[in-house]
Amino acid sequence: MKHFLVVVDMQKDFIDGVLGTKEAAAAVPFAAEKISGFEGNIFVTLDTHYDNYMETSEGKKLPVPHCIKNTDGWKLNEKIAEALNGKNCTFVEKNTFGSTKLPGMIENAAGEDDFTVELIGLCTDICVVSNALLLKAAFPEMEISVDAKCCAGVTPELHEAALATMKSCQIDIN
Repeated sequence: MKHFLVVVDMQKDFIDGVLGTKEAAAAVPFAAEKISGFEGNIFVTLDTHYDNYMETSEGKKLPVPHCIKNTDGWKLNEKIAEALNGKNCTFVEKNTFGSTKLPGMIENAAGEDDFTVELIGLCTDICVVSNALLLKAAFPEMEISVDAKCCAGVTPELHEAALATMKSCQIDIN
């Protein structure tokens, strides 16, 4: 049995940057501890936008430029980057909420073995839920879980709503 950890968008812009929240900052120590103690393959998603962000569909609905590739806000939070140092990591750039590449990457890493996937990160109600649902749809018989204390939503209410949605879709909430 293989175990995979998916670290979703633990980037500066979502923690203490233009879209940061105190809840996101509070999740960082828990996420760093989870990463540090994890033995196995880790997939790290990076919300990745470009200079034309404001012209995109997302930019028109969320007119706050963020995670522009190669800017400081696009980089991982320092504590998260430190926890990932020396780990078996695969970075996955994505320009939308969920990565459609991620299920195939996990399937390739698993080979013929059964596996579990645990997700942590930001924002619970946008990118965490999107990736969790994509993975559950791709692997309905595998154990998919989310560690709630290692996540934060846009608001505490939306965090709780996303956790309830994932639980309804048979994703385990720890």
